[in-house]
Order: sequence, then C-alpha cells, then structure tokens
Amino acid sequence: MTRLALYDRVAQETSSGVIRRYSTSFGLASRLLGTGVRQDVENIYALVRVADEIVDGPAGESGADKAECGRILDDFERETERAMRDGFSTNLVVHAFAITARRAGFGVKLTAPFFASMRSDLDQTEHDAESFDRYVYGSAEVVGLMCLRAFFEGRSYDPAFVARLEQGACALGAAFQKVNFLRDLHDDFETLGRSYFPGVDPSSFSDAERDRLVADIDDDLRVSGDVISDLPASSRRAVALAHGLFAELNRRLAVTPATELMHTRIRVPNPVKLRIAAASAAGRITPVGAHS
Repeated sequence: MTRLALYDRVAQETSSGVIRRYSTSFGLASRLLGTGVRQDVENIYALVRVADEIVDGPAGESGADKAECGRILDDFERETERAMRDGFSTNLVVHAFAITARRAGFGVKLTAPFFASMRSDLDQTEHDAESFDRYVYGSAEVVGLMCLRAFFEGRSYDPAFVARLEQGACALGAAFQKVNFLRDLHDDFETLGRSYFPGVDPSSFSDAERDRLVADIDDDLRVSGDVISDLPASSRRAVALAHGLFAELNRRLAVTPATELMHTRIRVPNPVKLRIAAASAAGRITPVGAHS
C-alpha cells in the first residue's frame, strides 16, 4: 500500500465515524448501502456535518463570535475547493470528501450553494419564500444531488431519466430539511434566534400552519418516493429506509398539537425504526401520507 493510499484510508475511516456519532437515522440507513457507496455517502455526510458545526456548534461554544465563525467557514470552503482540485488536504474530513467528489464527478457547482446556505445562518434570522427555497436547495437538495452522483458513479443514462432522478433527490433532501425545521422549531427560535419557514411565527404557531407544512413535506416525500425503485440496488434499500424514517416522523408531527411541537422534539422510537429498517431491507417502500 502506498503512503497516499494509507492516508486515503485513514481519512475515510475518520469520516465514517462522524455519521455514527451524530445521526442515528442516517447512520442506520447507511448500513444498507453497498460498501463503496456507503463510504462515499459517509464522506459527504462528514463534510456537511463539520460545516454545520462551524455555524451552530462547538466553534461558537469555544468562544468564536459570528465573524470568526464566518472566517473559519470561508477557510473550510477554500480548503474543500482546493482538495477537490488537487486531490489532497491536511484536513482528513475534507480529504475524504474530495476523494468522493473527484470520483463521482461533482465540484463547486454543488459545494458553493451549500456553503452559501451555511454562511447565511450566521446573519439571517428570517426567510421569505425566495430565500427559503434558496436555503433549502443549498443546505439539503445539493447534498441529495451529491449522493445521487455517488450512486450512479461511472454510469450513463439519457437526460430525461437523469432529470427525473435529480428531481427526486432534491425532493428528498428538501423533505429531510423541512422535517428537521419543523421538529426543531423551538430550539431554532429560542436558542439560535432563527425562524426558517416564511410567514411562520414560532411564538404563535398554530395547528393550521402545522398542517400546511406537513402537507408540503408529504408532497416532497411523494415525489422522492416515486424514484426510489429506479435507484441501483447498492443504494435503493438505504434510501428507502431514510425515506421511511422521515415519512414516519412527518406522520408523528401531523398528529402532535402545535403547542406541543414548541416544547417537544418528536422522535421515532427505536422499535419503530427497526420495523421500518426491516421493511426497507426486504425491499418494501413505506407509503407516504402523514395521516395514513
């Protein structure tokens, strides 16, 4: 083994640990991925997670103010771009991400919107419809597109088929993000001072607003669910599991009073997660519909 090959392995092992420590849902889903695809998804997740931590997590807790967090994020983005171009970084998470980006064939066109969304969290506390769509695209939909590139690495398909898959990947990323916004309404508002949904005041959040947001998420889940069967076998079951877990979350959000959502973070109990995982492993896609 060459020294670079060893370094690649260490970098990717580092990234693999991130998803298992930070996300039970995505960590569970990643276990159903084919080995090579799993590593690529873990590499993508790790970079996204670290960027989010720069904005919302330990960077601030360490004493860095927003301006300093912005500088750290800028440096992280520049290092990511340099690694995608040159194939090496002293930052192990960035190095692993660059391996996947270069192998799957994506670059700044997808990473720039992502970092723009992360950067907006440092100074934007409310969104209108346009900035919300832009934020969701950059923070979540492009991540779906990165994963899709990894799923289909080395394969070629007609443009109409690719466009359909990309629409599904974007819809699933949007659903994930909107579910997290809805279940984190209280924390985002009270702790971070943010309100993501346009026209929604968390201090007076109503059941009618909850129903509207749940229905919008259901639409995204329906669009994304329609393309799962078209994914390669190496990724199909894992995506079905992630889709099923967030569909279950949305169903639970739909029947939770709006006043309770402002004080309780809704979760899927472990036995239910395991049931959905078993269904996904068997090739069954969870039906969508928050009230079904």
